[in-house]
Amino acid sequence: MTLQSRAFIILALITVFTGSLIQAGYAQQNRPLPQLPKPIQNLVDEGAQIRYLGNQYNMDGWLTIKNGQEQYFYVQPDGKSFVMGLMFDNSGQVVTVDQVNALRESEGEFLDGLTDDFALGTTDEVNQQDRLEFKSPSEQLFYDIENSNWIPLGQPGAPIMYSFIDPQCPHCHAMLTNLKENYIDTGRMQLRIIPVGFRDETRAQSAYLLAAPNPQERLWRHLEGDESALPVRPEINQQGVQRNLALMQSWKLSVTPLSLYRAKDQSIKIIRGQPQDISALVNDLGGRV
Repeated sequence: MTLQSRAFIILALITVFTGSLIQAGYAQQNRPLPQLPKPIQNLVDEGAQIRYLGNQYNMDGWLTIKNGQEQYFYVQPDGKSFVMGLMFDNSGQVVTVDQVNALRESEGEFLDGLTDDFALGTTDEVNQQDRLEFKSPSEQLFYDIENSNWIPLGQPGAPIMYSFIDPQCPHCHAMLTNLKENYIDTGRMQLRIIPVGFRDETRAQSAYLLAAPNPQERLWRHLEGDESALPVRPEINQQGVQRNLALMQSWKLSVTPLSLYRAKDQSIKIIRGQPQDISALVNDLGGRV
């Protein structure tokens, strides 16, 4: 087996091992947590959950999870640069696996969210970055939506629609239920939900949804009436939800569900509330009706 094949298999195993760590707080260390490089800090500001993996071979390791995607970072001793990926020792063993297993063994599965010991910072620097030039405001809105904190429902490769969703919004529940069986589950469309919340409770539930290792399962359980599916855990990092809310506010969007997609003619379409004609919508997406 080649080293690349082995790394691929081990990375798949890591995904299984770390699924329950997405919401976990920082491991207790005997020394202060090291400072994050700015690019990794930006991921945290955007709502990524993060874990400190410890120091191996004089490099500080970090695990981040955003939109269900795991990444591993190792900061060089001088703190001026970092590398992304798995760490191997000189015998070919994957150090990252040992770090993840040690973290999981010491703190258990599916722990609480981030602690208050780490300064998450603000998104001001991110918001002050030079904005791209767009042909129209709708194109800029679509770009912002694509770069929000979303969760995919449905199969990869299916036509995509984005929707702002509040976990306690009855109209959101009705729309999701109407789309699930005949359109999402059958691959006719992929719905990327953007969780928000207009109350403390729903913001906490949305944050939990973004952090959970199985957000799709928990969302459907929630819609079926399982009150334990989306618990209120205010200690979980809510930066991702706050950014989604800020996006709505910046575009003066105030209702849920609110959906947006690129039509077959490449125009940007917005739907406020539930779609009235789902078949026509899916056809406009380019999906099968």
